[in-house]
Amino acid sequence: LLQSGRHTWLAGLKTLLLNVSRAVTRDILITFSPMAGPSKLNTTEKGKAGKIHLPREIFQSLSSQTVHVVVTVLNIQQLGVFKEVNQTAQVLDNTVVGITVGESSISGLQDPVQLTFVHRQLPQGVTPQCVFWDPSKGQAGGWRSSGCVTQPRDKRTVCSCDHLTFFTLLLNPALDSSTSKALMAVATAGCGVAMAFSIFTVAFCIFIRCRFRFEETIRINLGLHVNLVSSLFLLNLAFLLNSGLSSRTHPRTCRVLGGLTHYCLLCCFTWTMLEGCQLYLFFVKVLGIYIHRYLAKLCLVGWGFPALVVGVAGVIGSYGEYSIQTTDHQVIAHLCWITSKHLLVHYITNCGYFGLIFLFNMAVFGVVTQKSCSLQGTGAVQGYRKPWKVALVAAGLFCLLGATWALAFLTYGISSVPVLYLFTILNSFQGIFIFIWLVVLYYPKTKETGSLSYIIRHDKTTTASQ
Repeated sequence: LLQSGRHTWLAGLKTLLLNVSRAVTRDILITFSPMAGPSKLNTTEKGKAGKIHLPREIFQSLSSQTVHVVVTVLNIQQLGVFKEVNQTAQVLDNTVVGITVGESSISGLQDPVQLTFVHRQLPQGVTPQCVFWDPSKGQAGGWRSSGCVTQPRDKRTVCSCDHLTFFTLLLNPALDSSTSKALMAVATAGCGVAMAFSIFTVAFCIFIRCRFRFEETIRINLGLHVNLVSSLFLLNLAFLLNSGLSSRTHPRTCRVLGGLTHYCLLCCFTWTMLEGCQLYLFFVKVLGIYIHRYLAKLCLVGWGFPALVVGVAGVIGSYGEYSIQTTDHQVIAHLCWITSKHLLVHYITNCGYFGLIFLFNMAVFGVVTQKSCSLQGTGAVQGYRKPWKVALVAAGLFCLLGATWALAFLTYGISSVPVLYLFTILNSFQGIFIFIWLVVLYYPKTKETGSLSYIIRHDKTTTASQ
């Protein structure tokens, strides 16, 4: 690095070196500035420079010999270092402050190191977070906040950390109070209405299954729909219980409620995957496939696999209280969910798991759409030639396969507020969409005496669309 860009390196690096003996009787105060670098603070703090407070505890554990205290201020924009993969937050003034005392690693301090970052009034939609650089995170390193406490104040933020390393202040995009409350209101209302329509959907599916109890294909498909809608009903119920009870529950009860909410979410994801498998099996593979007690085995996977995942996550203590804060650090919701200390569990079991399901279901959806278009061109499907019905079938399949959940991957950054509204509305009212889709798709068939049985037995396209 020195050989390739010596001037750039020197321009972005400013270091203060102090020789400190073991016999330190008071704390050490140091100022730092992105423009002027670090310096020893002997008088009252003036200007807009940041401040570093090193407690005596650091030096009491060292040997009697003199040690070096090195404070380094880096401009990472000039240096091109400390770049996290897919980082959405902004580093304050592109400044990273490194602190080392002696040659040993110092951590677990009872009296923490305090760094005061001075800044202007932060804009709406941004919240500060004290972090340190962890080279073991991912493949190239990344920022972590464990061991650091963020204390926002007027035009400055105090970071209290129990170890020494490279620190900075991240400016994370976040929601303002009014938007957050509006989203919570929409989600709560949508969940209540969706629960009612989920009950209507289950009743309607049972009615259709009784009407066509001799048609195995319809019975299996409707059984799948009932299980998917039931998982949505339980997820909405768990969310309402969570948002209403989590702020005043016992920690043990909160862990149970967090695990229940996670279980319902995983069940919803799993049943969308099984919908995709069913669609592939009966549309691409078509007829001639018989599996003994097929629906019972699907239920074992749809309800059993999430229970296994939640059980493992519960054993390692992943569930507890989780707070949602706005940019002005007001807590708008206390949820019983996966704690911030176990975010890896969230990334693997929720983001990663759904990501794989989404890729598989979209591949199935593409194959089904391509075959449907080719059959529409040949006139093989007379019942679905109307454009509005074709669009309705496609939208219903899109919803059944869980595509609306994929909007969660786009809800990063301040510009994603419209996406957040869209994500909240679509997923909160998903039960309503499925009910309308099933009524329009299935109910007219109940008036066609004998025709549906003929189509199921002899037309693979109608078999798949059902």
